[in-house]
Order: sequence, then structure tokens, then C-alpha cells
Amino acid sequence: MSGPSPSTAPAVATRLRRRVTVRGVVQGVGFRPYVYSLATALDLSGHVTNTPQGVIAEVEGVPAAVARFCDRIAVDAPPLARVDSVHHQDVPATGDAAFTILASRTDGPAGTLIPPDTATCAACLRELADPADRRHRHPFVNCTHCGPRFTIVTGLPYDRAHTTMAGFAMCRDCAREYADPADRRFHAQPVACPACGPRLRLLVPRPDGGPPRPVTDADPVAEARRLLAHGAILAVKGLGGYHLACDATDPDVVARLRRRKSRGDKPFAVMAGSLDDIEHLVRLAPEERSLLTGTSRPIVLLRRRTDTLPGTEAPWPALAVAPGSPDLGIMLPYTPLHHLLLGLPGDPEGPRLLVMTSGNVSGEPIVTDDEEAVQRLEHLADAWLTHDRPIHVPCDDSVVRVVDAKPLIVRRARGYAPLPLTLPVPVRPSLAVGGDLKNVLCLGEDRRAWLSAHIGDMDDLATQRAFERAVTQLESVTPVRPELLAADRHPRYRSVRFAVRNASGRPVVRVQHHHAHVAAAMAEHGLDGSRPVIGVAFDGTGYGDDGAVWGGEFLLADYDGFTRIGHLAYVPLPGGDAAVHRPYRMALAHLRTAGIDRSDGLACVAACPPGELRVLEQQLERNVNCVPTSSMGRLFDAVSSLAGVCHRAGYEAQAAVELEAAALRASGGDTVAYAFAVRAPESDGGPVRADPSPVLAAIVDDLRAGMEPALVAARFHRAVTGLVHRVCVLARERHGVDTVALTGGVFLNSLLSSACAKSLGADGFTVLRHHLVPPGDGGLALGQLVVAAHVPDRIGDPD
Repeated sequence: MSGPSPSTAPAVATRLRRRVTVRGVVQGVGFRPYVYSLATALDLSGHVTNTPQGVIAEVEGVPAAVARFCDRIAVDAPPLARVDSVHHQDVPATGDAAFTILASRTDGPAGTLIPPDTATCAACLRELADPADRRHRHPFVNCTHCGPRFTIVTGLPYDRAHTTMAGFAMCRDCAREYADPADRRFHAQPVACPACGPRLRLLVPRPDGGPPRPVTDADPVAEARRLLAHGAILAVKGLGGYHLACDATDPDVVARLRRRKSRGDKPFAVMAGSLDDIEHLVRLAPEERSLLTGTSRPIVLLRRRTDTLPGTEAPWPALAVAPGSPDLGIMLPYTPLHHLLLGLPGDPEGPRLLVMTSGNVSGEPIVTDDEEAVQRLEHLADAWLTHDRPIHVPCDDSVVRVVDAKPLIVRRARGYAPLPLTLPVPVRPSLAVGGDLKNVLCLGEDRRAWLSAHIGDMDDLATQRAFERAVTQLESVTPVRPELLAADRHPRYRSVRFAVRNASGRPVVRVQHHHAHVAAAMAEHGLDGSRPVIGVAFDGTGYGDDGAVWGGEFLLADYDGFTRIGHLAYVPLPGGDAAVHRPYRMALAHLRTAGIDRSDGLACVAACPPGELRVLEQQLERNVNCVPTSSMGRLFDAVSSLAGVCHRAGYEAQAAVELEAAALRASGGDTVAYAFAVRAPESDGGPVRADPSPVLAAIVDDLRAGMEPALVAARFHRAVTGLVHRVCVLARERHGVDTVALTGGVFLNSLLSSACAKSLGADGFTVLRHHLVPPGDGGLALGQLVVAAHVPDRIGDPD
């Protein structure tokens, strides 16, 4: 019996078409070329395009190949990409014959993420140094794996037309690379070469005092290197603004830059040609090497070698570049121009260590505009190394240190901004305006938060304008359209006034300063707020709910609210900012509050001019302009002056920084710790008070007995560590909470941060420390954002 006749029709394989939407950092990182290569390797047809919502691809082919494409699209993504989500949707097949890259779409709200600026990759560096390459010594060489991104973006989607490269038409060779899917520069938006620009210029002053003239008879880089080698200070245009650069090995030129910039003793950052150039100066752990050589290239605060600490016979950079600091701030070159300035193999000898400090007048934002650079930096720079690619977004260098093998962000800017953080709780579309010091703003929606780059201190009109521009710019590259604003409770903060002035009927939620610090630590560690934490918030100043200046706080906190369960005992802050700039005033205020005789040759008394001392005594006696403070930062200032370490602060936290440096010099054999008196609450449920009087009395006794300041500093650090442990134990006993968040600017002190974490961890506490946002006011806006999401709407007007 014969079977059925076989079909004569050819077998037709089932074809499947699927739309794939990829969100995250997927524009400006070579994602479309990657998708093209993946799809063609799997014999799929279709297309890929950029949209404001992300990258959208449609692939068509046999179902197994489509499935493999979907499985691999996130796993094998380019190195600079960050895939947050991948969504699939089957759509009708169209029978496309090939896979193509379509022109970008501009419809719909922004939902993609702009990548940060990225250090020059190894492949581009090889081209930079290769005499046979057409980009040999081109200061703007880049590809899909490196170069400017955030600072040149003017809108979405991320295409050349929406960057400051829009004015540079690609030459034939660059256009060919840009269009070739097999090329490293396929759809690299900042692609450039010597033929199509940008172009470098060196400007020098005219003898008659007119506008600076361009140097036309020498290579700009070669002449700039010659000037640096002969002691000049150069304004150098970088990715996010101008730097002021000079030879870090020349103490005279470093001193001259300090005088011109009114810098005082504030440390300068140093750009080193390589790790070999700094290993004799600093200790380098693997984590620090990784940060220095990675794609973000922040300034890394590195602990000096023992023989270069302040108070020792230190080599030149330690003395001139960072006097009084236990650290040196080091970064490696991150643009082709930096590599050229520091010298390629075979170049004439020149400085391998350059001071690279923000190009601005002290207190003002970094300069980005070329005309402004000539005008505002005229009294600071001897020449200008500039170029014709505009900077759209100002962005300072980031600053990071490593504590206990983990990064601690000091300033979050280039290399990190504008990457969003993932939130543990959803938030409605909101703008958090941060504080008035080290301002950073934050936009958030649902479970994402976008922090701006570091903006600065809001006491300057130029910084306030920079803040307003940052709000507009960040809104232009995110999907957030704020329905709510969050701000500090300080009645006179300029950031608060901005929020109220621009509310336009939207609610403004006022968040207590230290509550925001604690909430920021909770948010970056992914806590949903269902259980409170013990927040140890130590800083210099924050407006308290009782009108005092808080800063030595123990809070029982979640996102809904907080209870103040402990604080440093109040002392007068005589003269407000005068006490901040002159730590001896805080030392004298603390001694008077503690009832300690100050007549017997104490350094803080000798540091106070006799006329000022008489006025200060009357001020304290009559309580005139003496707001009470519980600030731990001001206590560090007081002890620094009392021990004879620092009496005048030329920059923020100088007294505390130098006190930490002194503690690091102390011999390791001493384990004595001073002890605070922890006073019982004045009422049921009230906060405990940590009284520093016994600490101060013991310090005075030790100093009068001839003890070295370094030993006093070390014992004081141990006293603060002991206080944190003791109050946290009390809080655990009373409230059953065993998670502690260490936050606030005081915890930038790595010696204190490490000691507190070890002490608490050894006693069974879970310790949260900052790794993604700064513990200081640069992280404040993140905390404001998540707290505001949990607070009933209310309009808050400054008093």
C-alpha cells in the first residue's frame, strides 16, 4: 500500500519579525553599529535607529536567529554601553532584504541616557603616536569608544546635528569611516581629523596690551610645552571647561599661581604623564590604580608616602602643590591634547607633572566660553591654548578617594555625570535643588535620579546663573518634567529662593539638611525605607529645626521623617562665618563653654590678636551674634587650633584636613582615646547630648604637659570614633535598629570613616557609607528627592 504523494511545493521557513527597544546608555557608545553587526552576523534583516526613548531595532528572520539576537543584545553590548532594559514586541513581517541603519527619529519624550565624557582609548592613542597615521598628533582624535559626549550634547537623539560638532563638516575620509559598519568610527558623532577640524590655537598677550594674538609661526602644542617648561601659566581648554596649567615641579610658578588665584594653601590637582611619574610620591593600591587608568579618569586623592607627609622633609610637589594635606590629588591624561602636552615618545623633554586646576576666578564657576576665558582669566594666565569646538555643558573634574578598598566620591562630575542612579522607591517627576555649598541639583522620576555635574557655591551671581542653566540643560536630556520641587529648610539659601520663585504653583517640599544626608545614603544603598536607620550626620553647617546650626547629629530616620536622638552639645558660633575662617574663635568658644582656663599659653589664645580677643570675650559674654551650633566640623576646627595645627582656614575644612594629617603622623603605639560625656536626655524621648568638655580638658592637660600635636590629633580622632560607637549602641538598645549610615562632609575624613566603620562593624552593625554620591552637600539633592516623595505636598516660602 502506497503512502500519500509527497508535496511538490517548496518548504517555506517561518519568518518572525520583532521590535526591540533598548533603554539605557545606548547612544554615543557605538550601539547601533553593534546592533548592525549582530543582526547581519545572524542573517537577519530589518533596521535600527536612535530615538529620544532609546535605540529601537526591528529584526526579521528565522525564529531561532531572532531569539539569539534578543538573548545577546544586552550581554554583548559595547564597553561604554549600559543597558537598563530591553523590551520585545512581535510585529508583522515585511520581507526586508537587508539590515540598515535609519536616520534618527526626534519624536516623543526623551528616555535615553547620555553617556559621560570618556578618556581616550588605547586604539586612538596608538593613532595619535603613529607618524604614518593620518591622525598623528591630532588633538581631537576619538572613536565610538572614547571622547567627548555629555559636554558637547545640545539635544536628543544623540546625533552629530545635536552636538557642538554640528558645525564641522566631515571630510571625505571621515565620512567614509562614519558610514562603514566595519570601522571603529561607524556613527561616531565627534569623529574628526586634521582635515575637518576642530583646530587648536595658542594665544599670547600683545606687547601693547591689546587682545591676545594667535601664534602662527610655531606648532601650538610645541610652543605651549616650551612655555610650560619656562615657568608660564597656561589656560588650557578641555572637555568641560578651561584648566589653569603649570609645571608642578617648579615651586616658584606654583606659588605664583596661588597668588594670582588667591588660592591660599588649598591643594592643587596634578596631572601626571603616567603612574611611573608618581609612585615615588604616593601609595597606590590596586583600586586606586584602576580609578586612575579607567575610562572616567577622576582626580584620585592618594595618601602620600610617609616621608612626604606634612611636617616631614617632603619632596617638592608635596610642599608646593598640597601644603598641609595628607593627600595628593592625581589624575592621568584623559584627552589627546593632555597626552600631547605631557609629551609623546620622542618629544623633547618637558614637565611630566602639571598642576591642572579649574580655570576660574576663586568662587566662580569654571570658564567654558572662549571670549570669557580671555577676559576672566587675563590676570591668571600667561597664554591660552584653545580650540574652536564649543563646550555646551560645563563639567569640572570628578574627585574620588578610596577608603577601605572602595571608592568614596568627593565631587561627582566629569566621567560620572549625567549617568542616573537607580532609586529603591518610585518618585513623582521632581526637581531637588540641593544646598548652597557644593551645589548639585537632581531630577528624578519613577526609579531614576539624574544628578547634575558639580556646580559650586551659590554665593556668587555667576554660579547662580550656572545653576539655572544646569536645570534647563538637564531637563533637555531627560524625560523629567518636574511636578514638585524639593529644597533645604534654610530660610536664606539661594537654592531655596530659586525653588520658590520658579514653583509656578507646584508644591515645594522643604527637607531638613541632615535628614537629606541620611536619606541619600539610604537611597544609594537601595533601602526602601520600610525600616529606619541610625543616621550619623556630621558636617560643618545645616539649618536645624530649632533655628540652631546643626552638624553633629544622630538621627533615627527613614524617608517619611526623622527623630533627633542625639547631638553634640551646643556652643556659641561667634560671628558666624568669621568663626569658620578663623578656627581659633571656635577653640576659644569651646574652652569658655567648657569652663576651661585659657590663660596659660595655649596656641589658640596666642593666635587671636589682642584687640579681637577683647571683642570676642564681650561677644561671648553678651551672646551677641552667637548662634548656637552642634557642628562636628566646627569641633574639628576648634581642636585643630587648640593643638596648634591650624588657626586660619583659607579654604573649606582646611583645619580639619590638617588635623587628619597630623593624626596620621602619630606613632602607632599609642591607643589612648579621649572620651566625650554622653548626657541623658533633658526630657523623656529627647536626644542625648554629647558634651566635648572632658575631651577639651584632656587635650589642654596633654598640651600643657608637652604632648606633640600629632598625638593629640590621633587621640581626638579615636574620641570621635568612640562617641559614634557609644551613641549607636544606645540607639540600638532603645530602638532595636542595627543599621548605621555615616554621612555628611566630616566623613570625607578617611581616617575617621574607616575607624567608625570598623568599630561599628565589629559590634554587629550594618554600616552604610557613600560610594555613588558625595557624603557632603554634593549628595544632598538625592536625599531631598526621595524624602520629598514621601512628604505631603506643601508650599514652603523662605522666611
